[in-house]
Amino acid sequence: MFQALRKPSRTTALVVCNFHSTQLQCIKEKTFSQMLEDGPDLKDFVAGTYKEYDGKLKLDKGDKSRLRLPPWLKTEIPMGANYSRLKSQLRQLRLSTVCEEARCPNIGECWGGGKHGTATATIMLMGDTCTRGCRFCSVKTSRTPLPLDPEEPINTANAITDWGLDYVVLTSVDRDDLDDGGANHIAETVKEIKKKSNILVECLVPDFRGNEKSIETVVNSNLDVFAHNIETVERLTPFVRDRRAQYRQSLKVLKTAKEYNPELITKSSIMLGLGETDEEIEQAMRDLREAGVGALTLGQYMQPTKRHLKVIEYVTPEKFKNLEILGSELGFLYTASGPLVRSSYRAGEFFLTNILKKRRNKQAENQ
Repeated sequence: MFQALRKPSRTTALVVCNFHSTQLQCIKEKTFSQMLEDGPDLKDFVAGTYKEYDGKLKLDKGDKSRLRLPPWLKTEIPMGANYSRLKSQLRQLRLSTVCEEARCPNIGECWGGGKHGTATATIMLMGDTCTRGCRFCSVKTSRTPLPLDPEEPINTANAITDWGLDYVVLTSVDRDDLDDGGANHIAETVKEIKKKSNILVECLVPDFRGNEKSIETVVNSNLDVFAHNIETVERLTPFVRDRRAQYRQSLKVLKTAKEYNPELITKSSIMLGLGETDEEIEQAMRDLREAGVGALTLGQYMQPTKRHLKVIEYVTPEKFKNLEILGSELGFLYTASGPLVRSSYRAGEFFLTNILKKRRNKQAENQ
């Protein structure tokens, strides 16, 4: 949370994308290739920094030390006019950002705008307190978070509409204290957004404890992308995620969403560097494809605090690039794979926007 921000009793959530100058607007003239240039250039890493680095990248079994951060994961300290302006606006609106709650390493680039002056920030629905305690996540937990704010869906929609966004991601904490896991709240937020605009909406949702009715509720909200993260490979799931978050259950959530709406784009994410093998990564990718997932992100796990799981391996940019190629071969619509890639990855959102807009245009022509 913001240090200077007095905590509100309840929080609103949305994703702020494409912030330029004093207004939020979509940079429609940029191509997908240009958007990719905003992030780390894998060719530079492989040709330069990566080959020159001779530090240790993987812990041996029983090694209790901590790996040093390799150069391709070092990011600049957040600063700049866009960063300050966005932080100020979010503070005034009393919004809680995932960027800070989850200690995202991209906050400097996203909020600062990068070389193209484009800034992004992610904010959560249903508050900033989760009912689960995954060992990789720094979001705070409680068995009894604050009650939901019934005004949050419409307030969120009003804020998004006022900012003139083109693509928005709604994410949330897990709310096992609610009978439906918060599905109706998420769905109502999507519906309010759709009432007021043509914004494309992606929802990164919990597993709802596998409740198919809750999954159906979100799918039928008229969202454009249904996202749920498996986070890690099957063998490591019991050690990495909360005991209530199960690998096969997450796959079932994604498969069920696709069954309710075969045209819906589904999306998931995997963290690397927790001790998984190459074979396990490939199997997880194949499992996601079998579940009908169309978009995938793969990124480096970063230990948020000393209380959380240690990094077992820093995966090289070269390996990430090979996984991106594998994703294409397996048939994913889009695979974002890189050291600093996270589940909400702005180049990926831009790519999915193009796909979704083409679908809209085709549907309009057929009517």
